Amino acid sequence: MTRPSFHPDRRTLLRTAAAGLAATLVSPRLFAQEKAAEALASLTGGVAPIGKAERADRLARAQAMMQRQGIDALLIEPGASLIYYTGVRWWRSERLTAAIIPASGAPLIICPFFEKPSIDESLAIPAEVRVWQEHESPYAPITDYLTAKGLAKGRIGIEETVRYFAVDGLKAVLPVATLVKDPVTRAIRMRKTAAEIALMQKAADVTMAAYRWTYPQVRAGMTPADIGALMSAATKQLGGQGEFNLILLGEAAAYPHGSGKPQAVRPSEVVLMDCGCTVEDYQSDISRTFVYGATPNAQQRKVWNQVSQGQKIAFAAAKLGAAAGSVDDAVRGYYQSLGYGPGYALPGLSHRTGHGIGMEGHEPVNLVHGETTKLDVGMCFSNEPGLYLPGVLGIRMEDCFHMTAQGPAWFSKPPVSIEEPIG
Repeated sequence: MTRPSFHPDRRTLLRTAAAGLAATLVSPRLFAQEKAAEALASLTGGVAPIGKAERADRLARAQAMMQRQGIDALLIEPGASLIYYTGVRWWRSERLTAAIIPASGAPLIICPFFEKPSIDESLAIPAEVRVWQEHESPYAPITDYLTAKGLAKGRIGIEETVRYFAVDGLKAVLPVATLVKDPVTRAIRMRKTAAEIALMQKAADVTMAAYRWTYPQVRAGMTPADIGALMSAATKQLGGQGEFNLILLGEAAAYPHGSGKPQAVRPSEVVLMDCGCTVEDYQSDISRTFVYGATPNAQQRKVWNQVSQGQKIAFAAAKLGAAAGSVDDAVRGYYQSLGYGPGYALPGLSHRTGHGIGMEGHEPVNLVHGETTKLDVGMCFSNEPGLYLPGVLGIRMEDCFHMTAQGPAWFSKPPVSIEEPIG
């Protein structure tokens, strides 16, 4: 029997081509996941998430500070601060979900009626939940709550990331209230507790283990996406939630946040990796730079060593009671003595020496010129005084530290040499 010939139509051909292209695009990721699954085990199995006692203490400290500063209530939208206080994990949309934290008593959570079951799932503190229907104002339950507590004419602190429409809406329904910048939340969040430090340490451990697994697998011709896939797979297998993988190759490393030009690993060129993860809401941020497939040349070695020394100077300058800006000044003074700069000019260090870190990758306060906030126990920072030579190369090493009663302590230890770049 003669079989009829088959001529695929244009749609079939396009679908087939698209499927092949998709397989090609995801294959580095799938390959990395398979390799990581074979070689790595989770580091986070015994990690303790933030518990009820810790959240109760946060609320107590915030309310005590509110009372000292004459703040009657705080308005908090979804994001890190809402998780910090209440455990509620939600996103921001045009439908307002928020917390009102009074200076005494249980907080209020307001949300759309149909979202309440989902909100209840992550609520981790005793709180009243009031809802609003789609045709109603979300500000009505807030007004009723504050009025009943005698706070409708009080001073309401607005957490710094709250969107304007929420502030404007609250102002409209509480015309005699005084809306001010929240002076409490950042001050509380800036100083981490032992439980928070432990989670940040675990996040750093995961990222460093992912680096150690990924580093020997880098090959000539790999793209930033290829290397990022390796780090992402390793991070997941090790028990972290991938947060970011910034991979800069060759000349692109001279630009701190990269270039849109095509990049690939080439022998004798720099590979700069800036990667981090999250463990139970707390982040890591670690950068490493190495030369692929060749002995570093004199310039690469010199700049790498200068950056390494810059990290040491920053760490030594991070003394309890010192202004945060003085750490940046110490590094920048050293670099200027080598002929870089001046100040933030290139070639040199064009960004701050470090940033605060915790539940967010970048938090106040920063290690930047002019910052007068005094370093205190529990504060956490990145230490990343890179050097950038546009058109030539960039070197960045980044490790985070936290302030203890004895001074700074590393979350991850810096590498000792360009020959051993991971540490």
